[in-house]
Amino acid sequence: MEVFFYGLFMDKDILTKNGINPSNPRKGYLDNYTLKIGNRASLVQCKNEKAYGIIMEVNDEEIIKLYAEKSVSDYIPEKVEIVTESNERLIATCYNLPLELLTRTNELYAKSLYELAKKLNFPKEYLDKISKNIPGEGA
Repeated sequence: MEVFFYGLFMDKDILTKNGINPSNPRKGYLDNYTLKIGNRASLVQCKNEKAYGIIMEVNDEEIIKLYAEKSVSDYIPEKVEIVTESNERLIATCYNLPLELLTRTNELYAKSLYELAKKLNFPKEYLDKISKNIPGEGA
């Protein structure tokens, strides 16, 4: 199945350590969504925004097992239309944390996500959005 990752699970090494063997990674974005960072990350519908991430093919059973883990078990799968770097539109599953469960802040998570997004060469404006969640970094 195609899964759109937008948080630290964009890192193939993290997925591998969690028993996932992803293939065919591609960069893309989700139109009319914005990234929100609390203790973890989630995407929220927001007109005229873009949320960047990585689309990967993963085994159904592996992804179900991954999201059964306590720290991410509140995430809910939803079908979304992703636009890839090559301007291809495809349907993928995206796991989102309901907004009411997006609590606190996690500076370490935000820093790690910023470094990963930078490594993935996401647009500067997106990096700036992430850096606003890091005290002393963002505007």
